[in-house]
Amino acid sequence: MAKVSIPDEVTAIANDIKNMKIRGAGKIARAAAKGLLIAANEYKNGMLENFLSYMNHVADILKNTRPTAVSLFNAISYVLSRLEKSKNYIKSVDEAKLIVVRAANMFIEYSLNAVEIIGEIGSKRISNGDVLLTHCNSSAAIAIMQKAHLQGKNIKVYATETRPKFQGHITARALARAGIEVTLIPDTAVRLVMR
Repeated sequence: MAKVSIPDEVTAIANDIKNMKIRGAGKIARAAAKGLLIAANEYKNGMLENFLSYMNHVADILKNTRPTAVSLFNAISYVLSRLEKSKNYIKSVDEAKLIVVRAANMFIEYSLNAVEIIGEIGSKRISNGDVLLTHCNSSAAIAIMQKAHLQGKNIKVYATETRPKFQGHITARALARAGIEVTLIPDTAVRLVMR
């Protein structure tokens, strides 16, 4: 494959994932899908086989940002599997780009809808007066607690700081903004709040 530069916006997304400016499984996955979408849209070389190699190269860059982030790999797999399944039928780079763009947009939409659905289903498992403990940051977990709160359930949450990156601070802020009673605790204090 001829050397093709990676768009600056894709590099910025990769750096933000790696440096944990983008956090949370869903946000990481959607950012990866967006990175693939941008890379496809910005591709200029006319050779189809080069486009396929280029997209795999971009995928590798994104995967290397957080090798343990399963959601990131799922997003990339979702988008690129659509391209892989269609590669014998694609006649042009423009067709291939369209497949990537549609798949990335579809993944992002599915992901956002999933958080909403998880919030609805998960909130049914929470009862009025429950005391919950969170560790790290999860948009799905936050959605569950927010939905329970909107249903009128009075809940209290202990959020661990989640050292060394302090992702628990994000969770605590989101819950506080939603009007949920939340107490931020050091990771080592979990034993004290569990009864």
